[in-house]
Amino acid sequence: MSIGLIALLDDVAALSKVAAASLDDVGAQAAKAGAKAAGVVIDDAAVTPRYVVGFAAERELPIVWRIAKGSVRNKLLFLLPIALLLEAFAPWAITPLLMLGGCYLSYEGAEKIYEKLVPHAAHGAADHAAAPVAADAALLEEQRVASAVKTDFILSAEIMAITLAGLPDGSIWTKAVVMAIVAVGITAVVYGAVALIVKADDVGIALARRGTGALAAFGRGLVRFMPHFLRALAVVGTAAMVWVGGGILVHGLAGYGIDGIEHVIHDTSLTVANLAPGIGGALGWLVTALGSGLVGLVVGFALIPIVGRVIAPAWKAVKGVRA
Repeated sequence: MSIGLIALLDDVAALSKVAAASLDDVGAQAAKAGAKAAGVVIDDAAVTPRYVVGFAAERELPIVWRIAKGSVRNKLLFLLPIALLLEAFAPWAITPLLMLGGCYLSYEGAEKIYEKLVPHAAHGAADHAAAPVAADAALLEEQRVASAVKTDFILSAEIMAITLAGLPDGSIWTKAVVMAIVAVGITAVVYGAVALIVKADDVGIALARRGTGALAAFGRGLVRFMPHFLRALAVVGTAAMVWVGGGILVHGLAGYGIDGIEHVIHDTSLTVANLAPGIGGALGWLVTALGSGLVGLVVGFALIPIVGRVIAPAWKAVKGVRA
C-alpha cells in the first residue's frame, strides 16, 4: 500500500510539473503573440475615444464599458472560433476576409475625410434626417456603441489573425487558450487607456477644485489641454483607420505575390530610419504608416462612389424587401 501511495504521489507530482510547464508555455506564447499585435492595439486605442466625445460625463465610462464588452464578445465568441476553424479547414480564406476588413476601414476613414473636405448633398441630407434621432441621447448612444463595436470587429480580427499567425504548431486547445488570454488582456489595456483618456478632464476639475498650489494649477492645465487632445485624437483615430486598412491591404497583396508596394514602403522606411539612428525606429514606423495610409486613402476614395451608388442602394433594397 505504501509503495502504491508513493507511486501515486510521484505520478501526481509529474503531472503537476507537466501542467506547470504547459501553463508557463501558454503564458510565454500569449506574451509573445500580444507583443506582435501591439501596433494594432495602439490604433484601436486611438480610434475608440471619438465614439465617446460629446456625451454627458456620467455616461462616458458606461459607454466605454459597453464597447469593451462588445469587443470581448467580438474576440471570444466570434473571431476566436472562426479563426481556428478557418485555419483548420479553409486557411486560404483568412487573407481575403482580412483584406475585406481593410477595405471597410479604408472606406470609413476616407469617407470621414471626404465629408470634412467636401461637404456633399448626400451627407447633408443624411445629417439633416438624423438630427431628430441625434436629439435622443439614448438612441444616439446606441448608434455610437454599435458603430464602435463594428469598427472594433475589424481591428480585433487583425489582432486575432496576428496572434494566431505567431503561434507555433500545437494543440487547438492551447491555441484557443493563448488567443483568449491575448484577447482579454488586449481589451483590458485598450479600454482601460480609453477610460483614462476620456475621464482625464474630470480628474483635472477635481484637482483644480480640491487641490492647492501646483496641484490645482496642474488640474486647470489638464482641463484646458484635454479638449485639444481629444480633437487631435479624433484626427489620429480617423488616420488610424486609413493606415491600418491600407496596411492590411498591402500585406494581403504581398501574400498573393503582388509585393511591389510592400517592398517600396519597407525599403523607404529602412532608408529613412538609417538617416537618424537615434530616432530611426520612430521615423521608420512613421514612413510605414504614411505609405500604408496612402494606399488606404486611394482604396477608400475609390470605394466612396461604389458604396454610394451601388452597395448602399442594393442594401436598402434588400432591407426594403425584408420589411
